[in-house]
Amino acid sequence: MDHRFPDRRAVLAAGGMLLLGGPMGDRAWAAPVFADHPFALGVAAGDPWPDGFVIWTRLAPRPLEPHGGMPALAVVVRWEVAEDPRFARIVRSGEALARPELAHSVHVEVSGLRPRRPYWYRFRIPGGEVSFAGTARTAPGAAETPARLRLASAGCQHFQAGHYTAWRHLSREGDLDAIFHYGDYIYEGGAVAEPPTIEDAAGRPLDRRHIGGETYSLDDYRLRYAQYKTDPDLQAAHAAAAFITSFDDHEVDNNWASDFDQDGTPPAVFHLRRAAALQAWYEHMPVRRAQFPVGGGARMFRRLDYGRMLRMHVLDTRTYRSDQLCERPGQANCRGEDGPQATMLGPVQEAWLGEGLKSGARWNLIAQQVFVMPANRRFADGRFQPGGGDTWNGYPAARRRLVQAISAANLRNVVIATGDAHIHAVGVVPLRDDEPDGPAAATEFLATSISSGGDGAPETEGTRAMLAGSPNIRLVNAQRGYQLFDVAADEWRTDVKVVDTIQRPGGALTTLARFAVSPERPGLDRR
Repeated sequence: MDHRFPDRRAVLAAGGMLLLGGPMGDRAWAAPVFADHPFALGVAAGDPWPDGFVIWTRLAPRPLEPHGGMPALAVVVRWEVAEDPRFARIVRSGEALARPELAHSVHVEVSGLRPRRPYWYRFRIPGGEVSFAGTARTAPGAAETPARLRLASAGCQHFQAGHYTAWRHLSREGDLDAIFHYGDYIYEGGAVAEPPTIEDAAGRPLDRRHIGGETYSLDDYRLRYAQYKTDPDLQAAHAAAAFITSFDDHEVDNNWASDFDQDGTPPAVFHLRRAAALQAWYEHMPVRRAQFPVGGGARMFRRLDYGRMLRMHVLDTRTYRSDQLCERPGQANCRGEDGPQATMLGPVQEAWLGEGLKSGARWNLIAQQVFVMPANRRFADGRFQPGGGDTWNGYPAARRRLVQAISAANLRNVVIATGDAHIHAVGVVPLRDDEPDGPAAATEFLATSISSGGDGAPETEGTRAMLAGSPNIRLVNAQRGYQLFDVAADEWRTDVKVVDTIQRPGGALTTLARFAVSPERPGLDRR
């Protein structure tokens, strides 16, 4: 059986039950035997530290059926980490319990590894099935300044919009320290009535519509993640490098903010949906116990250090923000005006970020979800459209505080990685909103979507209008793709990658542009 691209056949419930002693004293399936591969959703690693990383899988032999085709029993899963891809030198191993309460997902925080080197990992059912292998790199040691780091930034992967061709290309980049997934891992809506024309390798129509309606319950979200994770290109990307994952809006509901959705649902009711969504997010992401959902939420914001070279601040711009500005009279769940207390991060996260920026790292990477830099549009007919209210443009007081925190730390080495907008956009965050072409506080690289928005185009009316209305922005492109960050002590280089089509498999990848940033001043040099 080819376990790289498993199909979905029946699971054979075989074996009895046993009571495991010690830390695994749960009612467990004693001798599970599967008629199909239980690792159909692949493997993943995440959040590298100098001594290890998280490894993840989920048992789901029938991923698109209730409970993934698994019984309501815990299953013992063995894991192995090796110094070579053939697993001749296994350096860490152990057992974990895949619990039905967490959709039979497994999160192992591997430690005791050496810094700044690749490792290979896999899972197995004792006496039975083995997963394919993934690879991940540990971070440099705290005192190290590596000669080079390679990171990628990607996200927004609407399953119904097209092939995940960009993930396949990204899986072949090689030698990546990590991939930042900025969010919109899933989309919450039901099946679209008129999906775009998507073809398979033989040129035949391919149905990539969502299974089921809009997601509300925990089972709904679990099924949606399972459908997305069956994609072989996404599985290949996860197996190729560690992911550093955040969430944006579509993991819960479009444009949600703190206690509010966009439909005027009472907050107490929306909390039920948000709790289900964030539990499913945790169950399917390679994140640490610190991100375990508690009280209906999950503390997603965190930081990762890559020696003295780079500190990465992963932000949560959804959970703690003030509600969005009202866009029309009578709109529910919105704030009528922007005041000085309006926040994107909340006071605790703002203070945490301000302190973390003082680390002395050569580079500070703020990894977050939505446009920070002003992004306005001026159309050919003279119409002016200010930046959207769902971004930092709708929270100008919060953006001023962010700029003040960067300035107070006397930093000129801040790079911001962003997503959400389904375009590539490269520019700077100005020190003053009313001087967009004046001095800058930070450089921002907004990565386009993996698939959301369909094929797109190199240039559209909207991209032309953004360039005309935003003198702080140097490049806008509406194709699909991702970005690569090549980081050295004296230069940050970003490659903007685009794919020519996702409606058919095999789209070609090209480098649209290359930009360089100096740690001595924010701004862009085109290479």
